[in-house]
Order: sequence, then C-alpha cells, then structure tokens
Amino acid sequence: MSVLRPFKASDMFKFNNVNLDVWTETYNIGFYLHYLSRWPDLCCVQEAPSGRMMGYVIGKAEGQNTEWHGHVTAITVAPEYRRLSLARKMMSLLELVSDETYRGFFVDLYVRCNNFVAIEMYEGMGYSVYRRVREYYGNLGVGKDGRDEEDAFDMRKPLSRDSARRSVRSNGRDIVVSAHDVS
Repeated sequence: MSVLRPFKASDMFKFNNVNLDVWTETYNIGFYLHYLSRWPDLCCVQEAPSGRMMGYVIGKAEGQNTEWHGHVTAITVAPEYRRLSLARKMMSLLELVSDETYRGFFVDLYVRCNNFVAIEMYEGMGYSVYRRVREYYGNLGVGKDGRDEEDAFDMRKPLSRDSARRSVRSNGRDIVVSAHDVS
C-alpha cells in the first residue's frame, strides 16, 4: 500500500523517475525549497512501500480578495504508476487544504492546450477552462491546428467560499489573454 505524505527536501534526491517526463515542468532546487518552506501543507508525495516516489504535487496560496486561491504549480505521476488515481488523491488533498486552511475561493492550474489526457483528467475532477493564455510556456511556433503549441489553459475549480461560482465561466476556451496578463 502506498502512502500520501508531506514532501520533504530530501525527496528531491529521488524524484528523477517522476520528473523525466515530457509533460513535467522541472525547476531548480531553490524553487522547490521555497515552496517547501512557504507552503509545506500544499506539497505532498505519493510513495511506494519500497520508498520509490510515485508522484508529487506542489502548490501555493496566492491572490487577493475574491482572487485568493490555491494554485497547483506542479503535479506529476511517474509513468509506471499512472491510471491508479494517484493524481486525484494528491489534488484532493491540495483542494482540501486550499479550502479549509487557506480559505481560498478556487484552485487553479495551467496545462498545455495540447495535453489532452491531462485536460480530460482535470475536467473529470471538476475543473473547467477559465481562459487560454497565449505562449504561457514560451513560443515554439504554430502547430498543426493553427494555434501555438505552447499556449496553456488556465483551469479552475471553485471551492466552498465561491458559492456563486464567480471563479469559473462557461466560455473559457473563447477567452484568450497574453502570458503577460497573468500573474
């Protein structure tokens, strides 16, 4: 049986099997340490009985007023452990902490517009597209569908404080903003 536990600094020495994936954004050590020191309750790992890391999520709380929210900075599961609902378990914990501890209005995340598997997974968890962010991941040029391959969807899920669901919109795929317009 695997265990969901807090992310520790020493976990950075054993997450290569998780980070070596085309869809996973990786960061420098200082970036991870900043998250672990500032928002330790929004960072967790799923660990196999052998001690091997199966996946992790790191997040933060940010924004002001009705834009106060939890943010999923990175979530990833090693290829050999996918389709076991591990991402769902880690996301549920981050959502719970964002709701009950930080009292956020919503949780958001950014995902590449061409990462169809992840988008479908997030929609299955209750997230919806709030807007498309042009060149969020840089600019590699126009892809086969006539859109930039490095655009991102800003996806959101309302939490209990947002009973009016003001943090989501039904036409989010039609709203396009520049990467410079998002914080």
